[in-house]
Parts: sequence; structure tokens; C-alpha cells
Amino acid sequence: MGDFSDLLESHGVTRREFLKYCSALGAALALPLSMTAKIAEAIESDTRPPVIWLEFQDCAGDSESLLRANRPTVGDLVLDHISLDYHETIMAAAGHQAEASQQATVEKYKGKYICIVEGSIPTEAGGVYCTIGGRTAVDILKQVGGNAALIIAVGNCAAYGGLPAAHPNPTGAKGVSEILPGKTIINLPGCPMNVDNLTATVVHYLTFGAAPACDRHLRPLFAYGKRIHDNCERRAHFDAGQYVENWGDYGHRQGWCLYKMGCKGPETFHNCPTLRWNEGLSWPVMAGHGCVGCSEPLFFDAMMPMYRRLPNVPGFGVEASAVKIGTAIVGASAAIFAAHGAVTTARNWKKIGKAKAEAREEISHLNSDSDSEES
Repeated sequence: MGDFSDLLESHGVTRREFLKYCSALGAALALPLSMTAKIAEAIESDTRPPVIWLEFQDCAGDSESLLRANRPTVGDLVLDHISLDYHETIMAAAGHQAEASQQATVEKYKGKYICIVEGSIPTEAGGVYCTIGGRTAVDILKQVGGNAALIIAVGNCAAYGGLPAAHPNPTGAKGVSEILPGKTIINLPGCPMNVDNLTATVVHYLTFGAAPACDRHLRPLFAYGKRIHDNCERRAHFDAGQYVENWGDYGHRQGWCLYKMGCKGPETFHNCPTLRWNEGLSWPVMAGHGCVGCSEPLFFDAMMPMYRRLPNVPGFGVEASAVKIGTAIVGASAAIFAAHGAVTTARNWKKIGKAKAEAREEISHLNSDSDSEES
């Protein structure tokens, strides 16, 4: 506790800021505010497991995302405080020393460490398309991943095979779950993954000792539970039938819906609109480019071509225009008001008729009384 407090202080992070960060993590994980203290305790604990980060068929984009973890700054401390025992891209050791470090962690902390995997795993030709230290990616994953307490597949490649697995998939690239069925695996797809989702996933594991609730694609619901389309700031333009027709046109400059330009947001589940990128500053759709569906299985086969629109979308449909929708709504409203008016008129006429009848009856009584007096 003291060491961690000193670490926070050395980075200019106050206790208040740290607890605020823990509260934000709890909100990201859809946890109640009462869990803030437990999250803080888990982060401050000195019993956190070591981490082995494996890279296979990848572009290192997820590692780049990791290195840019800076919102808030204490996020870096969370990952630094975890013992990152092996990461071939950023570790100081190399060659046989690096591999020895990996093996030492596997043997010493068997069943207690976290294995993070970046990149797909080639399986054709005996796995020769990706070898490290004379061992294939399949062998390394089976040994390191097979002895881990938790496996986190970061990026679409590690989760589902990604670009290397696109047709015709010459290397036989696969996602982690296909190589290690039955293991506790969490997929954080994206191209690349958002490091804030990784931080939240690790903190959830440290806090509860278990993986967060996931969907059928092994993605945590707190990050992939809603469609991008449902939280997009351009959604109102979709509903109004206002679409960008060409890059740079009036609609594009006004922030209209990018569906016709190939946006895959209506069929993609991710928290990009709410979490965003670059310290929460923006995200692709906000910057003017459509979602490419990089968090979905079969990303390159199902979501390409990038700038061709999806055939069917929930909602009014792309062919509907604001005028058509408006006319339909106005027409429906007019019909409702007309019906209401007819009913109201009928009721009024009924009241008038009743009033007239009562008036006639009153007049009849008056006439009757007058006749009686004269007689």
C-alpha cells in the first residue's frame, strides 16, 4: 500500500484522483459505486499475477495501443504495476534471455498468470508460417496459454483470425479459442483493441477473480453489449433519412449518417462511441469515416468491401427519405386528429341533442304550468 501510494505520488496522482479513476473503471464495467473501494484494493494489492504477452501473426497495432494508454495517466500505473514478464516488442531482454524469462514465469506461476495474445495463429504446414525461438505459434500458445489462469485475446486477429484468416486463408490462421477450446478466454476484438477495455478487463479479474460476463463470441458485455449504431451521434440523421452521398458533400460536412458510404455500425457491437480514442477525444465515425466492423467475427470476409453499404439495416431503411418518413408521420397524425375530431364532434352533438331535449321538456313544463294558472 505504501509503495503504491509512493508510486502514485511520484507520478503526480493524488489519492482523490486515484479513487476517481477506480470509480470510472467501475462505471465502465457497469458496477455500482459501492464497488469503488474493492476495485482500489485490488489495484493496490501486491499479489497481482504476472503477465505474458505473446505476439504471432500481427501488425503490433495492439501493442501500440498498449503503449498509448494514457487516459487517465494512472491507467499506465495499473499495467506497469502488473508484472509484465514477457513482451517481445518492448522488453529489454532478447533472444535466449527473453525465452528463458517466459519459461521461468510459466513454471513458477503455473495456473496463476495472465496470458495476453496478439495476432492470429497459423496452423497450415505444421505452423511454420510463424515461429519464435525455433517453436511454432501453436506450440507456444498451447504451452503458455494452456497453463494460464486467464487468456485475453486482443485484436481481431487473435480473437477470430482477422486479416490473415481472410479468404483464402493460405496459412490456416485461427483465433485463440479455436486452438484452446475449453480454456477461459476473453476476446477484445478491434483493429486494434482499445487499451481502456483491456485495463477494465484486467481490473475486473483482479477484483473478482473471474472473467466478466461475455456474449456468445466471448466478448465482455460491458464493452461489446450494444451496437455502435445505437450510440452513434449520427443516429438521428439515419432516422431522418439524411445520408452522406459523396465524400466532402454537404451532408458529410454537416455530420450526416455515413451508412451509404459503407459504415458497418448497424451490425457492429463495440463501445467506440462512448469510450472513443485519443484520450476520449474522438473516434472514426466522429472524425468522418464509417465504422469498418473490426470487432466482428469474419471481419474481412463479412464486412468488405469497406465502402460498400450493408444490404439491410434495422430501422426505417436507407431508401426512406426524411420527406417520406415525415409525410407518413404527418399523415398518421392527421388521421389520428381527424378521428379524434370526429369522435369529439359526435360527443358534442350528443350533448347538444341532450341539452335541446332538456330545454324542450322545461318549456313544456312551463307551458303546462301557465295553462293551469289561466284555468
